[in-house]
Formats: sequence, structure tokens, C-alpha cells
Amino acid sequence: METPIQISFEHIEHSGAIEYRVREELDKLEQFCGRLTAARVVIDKEQHRHNKGDSYSVRLILSVPGAEDIAVTRDPAEDGRHEDLNVAISDAFAAARRQLQDLVRKRERHPKANKANPGQN
Repeated sequence: METPIQISFEHIEHSGAIEYRVREELDKLEQFCGRLTAARVVIDKEQHRHNKGDSYSVRLILSVPGAEDIAVTRDPAEDGRHEDLNVAISDAFAAARRQLQDLVRKRERHPKANKANPGQN
């Protein structure tokens, strides 16, 4: 990725391994859809959950040229799946991938008007 990536950790210590995992996931997204112009990722550990284990949320904001930003928030799942940070990251990036796939399909169906109608003024 050419553009700097912002990765923030809230209520959790910075982890080089988690940052590396996030960068790998972003690289995969970029290979799928082309160039991302910006990426912000926030990894958050939920607070004050005395009766259950720790759970994590992951928020992504991705900027794609010529499109609105893609925003994904994966809050802790009620079923406890997000007590594993790797699962929370996987869920967030899977949701981002689906949104990027929708964007790519939409662009393929609706090419720019000047290319579709070259003879009109």
C-alpha cells in the first residue's frame, strides 16, 4: 500500500503481531480492488465486562478513488466470538471485502457515461 495506514489501539497495548496481521489484510483488500488511498483501523478492547471475558471491536475506514469511504464496525458479538481478537479482525475485513466486491460490481455494470455513449454531445 502506497498510502500510510493508521492503526490505533484503544484500551489495549500496541501489538506488532496484530499490526502486521492488519497490514496483511489491507494488502489483500488492495490486491482485490486496486488502490486504496487511505486506511484507518481502530482495534478496541471493550471495558467493564465483569461477567464475561474480554471482547474486541474493530473499526475500518477505507478510502477508494472515485467512491465514498467504506466504513465497517464490528462490535463484540453476543455469542462471544469476538473474545478472540483474530476473529474480530477476520469478521471486520470480511465485511470490508464484501463492500468492496459490491463497489467493483457496481462499477462494472455502470461504466462512465462518456465511455458508454462516445458519440453524444
